[in-house]
Amino acid sequence: MYEWLKDYQRLEQEIAYLEFNLEQNEAELKRWVHGDLAGVRLTADSDGAKVEDNIERIKSDLAFKREQLLKLIALVQTFKGLDNQILKMKYISGFTLEEIAEELNYSESHIRKRHADLMRTIRFVEDYCS
Repeated sequence: MYEWLKDYQRLEQEIAYLEFNLEQNEAELKRWVHGDLAGVRLTADSDGAKVEDNIERIKSDLAFKREQLLKLIALVQTFKGLDNQILKMKYISGFTLEEIAEELNYSESHIRKRHADLMRTIRFVEDYCS
């Protein structure tokens, strides 16, 4: 149930980590090219020699994960029902529960209750399955 939400959150986390890792590797490359390590000789199997390869691998992984995320968002856009709309608007679009209520023409208390019920159900299923 609502596996797409876990997949979305997982992809977001993986993308954030890859972006961080890319920044770190690009900073390391600058050290080897222009910084304090510029005068150090590299051997073919040293970590410094692999920085450019790491950057390319990370960029490729990042592009793949971003494409997966876009496909998942497109899939979620096709889902029907109030529960899916609430979860999509809250966790993908970043709406507040108040904004969701206004957008969907429901009372804020109804949306809050539905969201709380959904989260309880999701937690119960996660606990039951693990």
